[in-house]
Amino acid sequence: MSTPPFLDLPRCARAERVPTARGEFAALRAEPDGPVRGSALLMPGFTGSKEDFIALLAPLAAAGYRVTAVDQRGQYETGGPDDEAAYEVSALGADVRALTEALAAEGGPVHLLGHSFGGQVVREAVLAAAEEGPLPWRSLTLMATGPGAIDPAEAARTRMLLDVLPVMGLEEIWQVMRQMDESSGSPKPALAPGVAEFLHRRWVANVPRSLAVTGAHLVAAPDRVDELAAVTAGTLPVLVVSGEQDYAWPVPEQGAMARRLGARRVVVAGAAHSPNAERPATTAEALAAFWA
Repeated sequence: MSTPPFLDLPRCARAERVPTARGEFAALRAEPDGPVRGSALLMPGFTGSKEDFIALLAPLAAAGYRVTAVDQRGQYETGGPDDEAAYEVSALGADVRALTEALAAEGGPVHLLGHSFGGQVVREAVLAAAEEGPLPWRSLTLMATGPGAIDPAEAARTRMLLDVLPVMGLEEIWQVMRQMDESSGSPKPALAPGVAEFLHRRWVANVPRSLAVTGAHLVAAPDRVDELAAVTAGTLPVLVVSGEQDYAWPVPEQGAMARRLGARRVVVAGAAHSPNAERPATTAEALAAFWA
């Protein structure tokens, strides 16, 4: 899971709920002080939330972009039903399209970004939209995501979660995960005040059915890169961003995906699976340059 470097909202941002044709979504939204160059919709990954992008809000707003980071259906403050169909990647992609429509109504082009599992959700949204007509986005960014299933070692850990979800509550699972972290012997980075409590609160707020369905997708996700390349070629600029290391999808695999897409490629120095949280200034600079 991504760990936000801080939780205090910058002056340019606010927390609100975004109404769409598919319901309301909890969001963090940032507004530029001056003219708006466009809007950006940021979709988080598995077990993540809108706060994963909190450190991008101020620099992207300063670059002239209205930024909306959301909790996907089933995550943290958006919530959702105990219904498997609500969390299939096709349904989450439909949520992305509804959010895009809401942001487009505010004016200006919409740039779409998906982090980790969110990258496969936005891919699904683009593929579905391409079947109906012109794509409604100005650009697409895939951040720390891959062409198909996650790395086998990470898939094994995810299967452990899938095995215990039917028999353990989220609080119980959280305590087991903390015990495993403590017994690993690996040094843990110091967290800003309140972040540890936030990570706990976010975890137990997830809809268990959402974790089960989206986790199952990650361990068996199909490779749809060629399909995406076919619908974006010449119509939608694509950026593939990663850190220098990534536990979920190997960085060389992400680079190969970029080549298959004919995409611009950025590797953020000093970052791993979450450039948005680990090196936000550099990441925001790369995003703003691409969107411009």
